[in-house]
Amino acid sequence: MTTREGSLEAPTRHPLDWKSAGFYNEAQLDKELERIFEICHGCRRCVNLCTAFPTLFDLVDGSKTLEVDGVSKQDYGKVVDQCYLCDMCYMTKCPYVPPHPWNVDFPHLMLRAKAVKFRKGGVRFRDKLLSSTDAMGRLATIPVVVQFVNAANQSGVVRGVMEKTLGVHKNRVLPEYASAKFRGSAHANASFPARDGKNTPGKVAVFSTCYVNYNEPGIGHDLLKVLAHNEVPATLVEKEACCGMPKLELGDLEAVARSKEANIPVLARLAREGYAILTAVPSCTLMFKQELPLMFPDDPDVKAVAEAMFDPFEYLVLRHKDGLLKTDFRQPLGKVAYHVPCHLRVQNIGQKTRELLEMIPGTRVSTVERCAGHDGTWGVKAEYFENSMKIGRPVFRQMAEPGPDYVSSDCAIAGRHILQGMGETSARKQHPLTLVRIAYGL
Repeated sequence: MTTREGSLEAPTRHPLDWKSAGFYNEAQLDKELERIFEICHGCRRCVNLCTAFPTLFDLVDGSKTLEVDGVSKQDYGKVVDQCYLCDMCYMTKCPYVPPHPWNVDFPHLMLRAKAVKFRKGGVRFRDKLLSSTDAMGRLATIPVVVQFVNAANQSGVVRGVMEKTLGVHKNRVLPEYASAKFRGSAHANASFPARDGKNTPGKVAVFSTCYVNYNEPGIGHDLLKVLAHNEVPATLVEKEACCGMPKLELGDLEAVARSKEANIPVLARLAREGYAILTAVPSCTLMFKQELPLMFPDDPDVKAVAEAMFDPFEYLVLRHKDGLLKTDFRQPLGKVAYHVPCHLRVQNIGQKTRELLEMIPGTRVSTVERCAGHDGTWGVKAEYFENSMKIGRPVFRQMAEPGPDYVSSDCAIAGRHILQGMGETSARKQHPLTLVRIAYGL
């Protein structure tokens, strides 16, 4: 009996067996890395996705045997370090993902390797600091401190010191911290009667996320304005911590579990009360929709939250299908260059943001569906900055080609990265939720 080439079935994911002793066994890990690397070497379809696969193939092609067995196992970590868990190889390229019998889940294998490295103490202080987004946000947004932090991030001298001491690249444009946090200044309107649709709950709970809360609260305010304009009663999640995605990407799975214990009980109560839960950051949405259910497959609260979690544009387009979305747009947007982030693509909901933007009269949307290369904290680090700009180069070019009035991405850090990569441009960077608020004339 021969193994078929490729698979026609939809990709499925196995739960992450992160609590077993074998998960952290280095010999077993190396054996699985070698097995998967052999398959990748024989296929090479993913060579243009990121720098992890070219790194692997260069190691193989530079070895004495020209096969994976010629690559030193000490060099496996070079491949792991280039992976930022975008999931694009799994969702768009690899023909051998489950249910194919070869069972190739490259991102989760990289996650396992990162978890082993973290448990061994092989992670730098810089990486632990950058992934502590909630703690950094609370500290950086203290009055007076916030002005100092923002000024320091704009100073060439300070940035040079940061690169030498912390390994944060001096040329990476960093987001500012807000002087007024979203959670402290938001005005959610819950006064409207809830109108359930066939596809959507009629009331919303907003999980603000670290980024919206500390860096760009305007995104959250615009989401609340759009919901209020559509007479959807909204409330803020009563209590929240970081979703855990930055710690997941670091391999700190115990920290992910702690975030889960802080967030899930609150969110599960809202889910069972009939709320749709919205987050304006695709990585956070994905964390609750996919990663936590794979880490905790037997937890009914995690499952309830995953079923109640929506991307904002997924929710709004479904409201439109329910006949409950207002389309009284007053302001045309002109040309919008729109980027679909990786962590939105892997949610398999289609291009809902594009669908809604194209409803706006006088608006032409040019869509780019490719990884921009920033990828959480990865593109901030000195050793990966050049690669992040290299990966993003085709995106920068495609986003610039229509001569847009607006550059937009559901991932705010990807949008900022793209604007930096485009260089001099008259285009304005705005989040898609802000564009909808502008189009409504709010």
